[in-house]
Amino acid sequence: MPRNSRTPRSSRCTSPGSGRRPEEAFVTGILACPEDFERARPWGLTDAADHAAYLVDTAALLAEARRVFGTVQARMFHPGDFADFCLLHGLDPAEQQARDRYLVNPPLQTQLLPYQGEELADDFLPRLVRARESGLTLRHADLLLDGALCGPQEQLPPRLRQAHDQASEVFRRMLVGAGAGTFQFHLVVDAPGGRLQADARVLHWDDGVVRIHDEDLDLVCAVLCVGLARELPGAALLHGSQGSAGSCGEYRQVAWAWQSTGFGYTPAAVELDGVEARPGFSLGSVC
Repeated sequence: MPRNSRTPRSSRCTSPGSGRRPEEAFVTGILACPEDFERARPWGLTDAADHAAYLVDTAALLAEARRVFGTVQARMFHPGDFADFCLLHGLDPAEQQARDRYLVNPPLQTQLLPYQGEELADDFLPRLVRARESGLTLRHADLLLDGALCGPQEQLPPRLRQAHDQASEVFRRMLVGAGAGTFQFHLVVDAPGGRLQADARVLHWDDGVVRIHDEDLDLVCAVLCVGLARELPGAALLHGSQGSAGSCGEYRQVAWAWQSTGFGYTPAAVELDGVEARPGFSLGSVC
């Protein structure tokens, strides 16, 4: 993680190209909250006086990195994770080398997000926090499938490939059946080692286009896949505002739910995260 007084530097390489230095990717970590900022002070990661000033410096750093480098990526710099990483590998947390190794540690690549100029505090930081949580869930899910989940799709064992395809189709049918609107999706699977959970915000336009962050989509499909592949019980809930401007501004609040005994999702009344939902529509009725 570069100090704010340093110029952007490359942490890993990508494929060569033309224009700005597209052969290099700029990778950095961001302290997401004032508490993390204070915990990281002893390591000298930044010269900023407080977290607010640190975010101003970080925004400028990212803007400069976008101007110079072909790819800009960031992940949440979690002081607890970093301290554990340094202890495990015998590194000095005050050294730049320790920060670089932590940021590009292969098992944590799922926590990296591309930065494309988003507003930092209200948009990008919450996504970084979710990406860390999602990354930990993905690691858990991958372990439950003996490391096969995070490998290349074409190398998945046939049974796991079938479960992954089924998971994608289950989620697609839930979204298509819901129609246009703005929804929150919640998913839980009761797994060995602790419950797996995935959440996503979904925008479904009246022209059929669905907007969902890639990292949220990957996590939902992964958790669904684990549940189906390992035949674990689970529940899914979709709630929000159904309707669009194309329907003359008519909106209604909806909350649908499905349960699984491990073999597929069927309509059921469910309560998740304080939201009560009635049995959803039959997924078999959705094309």
